[in-house]
Amino acid sequence: MKIRESLENRERLNLSPYATLSMNSRGRENDEEPCDIRPCFQRDRDRILYSKSFRRLKDKTQVFLTPDGDHYRTRMTHTLEVAQNARTIARALKLNEDLAEAIAFGHDLGHTPFGHAGERALNEVCPYGFRHNEQSLRTVEILEKDGQGLNLTFEVKDGIINHEMDLTPMTLEGRVVRLSDKIAYIHHDMDDAIRGGILKESDVPESIRKVIGQSNGKWLDTFIHDIVETSSGRNDIVMSEEVWDALMALRNFMFESVYTNPVAKGQEGKAENLIKILYQYYMDHEELLPEYLKRMRDSQPKEKLVCDFISSMTDRFAIARFHEYFVPKSWEVL
Repeated sequence: MKIRESLENRERLNLSPYATLSMNSRGRENDEEPCDIRPCFQRDRDRILYSKSFRRLKDKTQVFLTPDGDHYRTRMTHTLEVAQNARTIARALKLNEDLAEAIAFGHDLGHTPFGHAGERALNEVCPYGFRHNEQSLRTVEILEKDGQGLNLTFEVKDGIINHEMDLTPMTLEGRVVRLSDKIAYIHHDMDDAIRGGILKESDVPESIRKVIGQSNGKWLDTFIHDIVETSSGRNDIVMSEEVWDALMALRNFMFESVYTNPVAKGQEGKAENLIKILYQYYMDHEELLPEYLKRMRDSQPKEKLVCDFISSMTDRFAIARFHEYFVPKSWEVL
């Protein structure tokens, strides 16, 4: 018996009846020989981990654009915190940790530079619209490996595109990631806002704190415990009504105090303009797109290919291209 088969049997014997077993995966779009060691979802996780799009997350904005300080979150650290939350919940509920981790690692691969400001800008200028969850799926299906894609399993791709709260993943592991994403960003965005002097823990209304605790660290603990306790023995991933209402109230508080705060978000208008200008420039200079995107021109609209390139950029790369194209350089007399 191969190691992979032994691990698959261990899943069958030890995981919840509601878990997604590797041996029952709906498979990949292009059939492949199975790995001797790794079950399919573990293999998917590794493919995402070693992808270029995953590495670029380290230089993409989470909430605060180009902050001064070494300890503010990036899109990479956000992804790692989502994965940690998802693994904790999946293990407690005896779900498939490999599947949850693969979805978590892949859920934000399509995010633009400058966070949701970049997403808004591309959605406004591209006639096909732009949503980062759809771009994350496009990244793993088409764009990665210079246009070959990663050929991930159906379950991982379903979890990636359906990680937004208005959508519903088909697996419980995908639903774990969907909630893990929300509690991760609310927790760490609050932490960053406190570090940046935008607000204090005591600014959070007492009606919220009396449900979830008095400190930011306690809030995350409350959310995870509540998900595990409320979802145990159920074919769904949910929170209790009281804690869910507190989470939504805290999210609304964050939108009012942080996500629309002119001090924290004052640079976003500049970032949106930069993205829009780059979009139009590449629409007019298609020859500057990477070769793998130019090879897709016969099968893909130019507008989507330009979005593919811009959304793949890190904050630093986008700023550098803007400087190259639009900021005049000093004239040197030889």
